[in-house]
Amino acid sequence: MSELDTTSGELAQCLGAELVGDPGVRVRGVEALEHAGPEHLTFIRDGKNAAGWATSRAGAAVVTRGVETPERDGGAILYVDDADRALITLLEQATPAHSLPAEGVHPSATVDPSATLGAGVRLGPGVWVGPGASVGDAAVLHAGVWVGANAKIGAGSDLRAGVVVEDRCELGRAVIIHPNTVIGADGFGYRPSDDGKSVVKIPHAGWVEIGDAVEIGSCTTIDRGKFGPTLIGAGTKIDNQVQIGHNCRIGRCCIICGTTGIAGSVEIGDGATLGGGVRIRDNVKIGPGATLAGGSGVSGDMPGGATWFGTPARDASTAQRDMLAGVGLAGALRDIRKRLKQLERETT
Repeated sequence: MSELDTTSGELAQCLGAELVGDPGVRVRGVEALEHAGPEHLTFIRDGKNAAGWATSRAGAAVVTRGVETPERDGGAILYVDDADRALITLLEQATPAHSLPAEGVHPSATVDPSATLGAGVRLGPGVWVGPGASVGDAAVLHAGVWVGANAKIGAGSDLRAGVVVEDRCELGRAVIIHPNTVIGADGFGYRPSDDGKSVVKIPHAGWVEIGDAVEIGSCTTIDRGKFGPTLIGAGTKIDNQVQIGHNCRIGRCCIICGTTGIAGSVEIGDGATLGGGVRIRDNVKIGPGATLAGGSGVSGDMPGGATWFGTPARDASTAQRDMLAGVGLAGALRDIRKRLKQLERETT
């Protein structure tokens, strides 16, 4: 972090922390405990990582209050109520501002005469805004963004380089979409032809609606509905390389981690969390507040508030018991094979 240049004492004041140790430690960056150097600040959230402070070269550490750290010569410890929240505060102040295109419309951008642009918009090089589209106040469209006919981009939204928003799709306010993501491509729908010699494409006449304050990672694809919208609820956060099929309905404030694949017409309740690489078959319903562990494969409805993992995914306690039983069975089979070989040798 090139913009971070402070002391441990100044950081303690900024974070409202209790400082133990040298207030004059110079801090010019943030680093993980095992990689930190004398001018780095590190973070210790729990006792699991606290022991590493004794051998770390870090100049200072932000530590969750109540976590015991070993004694060490030099350095400074900043005790806070929650080290993770303190890290967010620090990163908000220290992270360099994201570069923006100049206010207005770049000379190489193309805006259809029937499109509407709000006050203070920023359209970068090569942006395309189609017929009847609207771009809200203070929205930012970086280089190469493509906005289709009659699409709507909400005020304060930030679309990074190469984002595509297809015809008639709608984005709420303060939406962030990272590079090369596609909103509103056709859903994957085909059927055999009457003569059985080819496949026939099923048209997708719907669109995508994305709520306020949604953030979507790079190279993610959200397909338009076959009829009606694919919906992404306000406040939901979606990682890189996620596929969301046609007519899905994703609730508010959900977390969907990278490489997750969600087939068509899946419903996910508010506040659900999907770990990386989750796979969900079509027409499944995931209840509010549910948690799916990374790599799980879901083939049936999941109740709200539950925690599942495995393939097929099932209740965590059941999946863990079955996994341990399988490990025990495998060990028993190895012992049996070993004993059989021993008996064969003795017989011979």
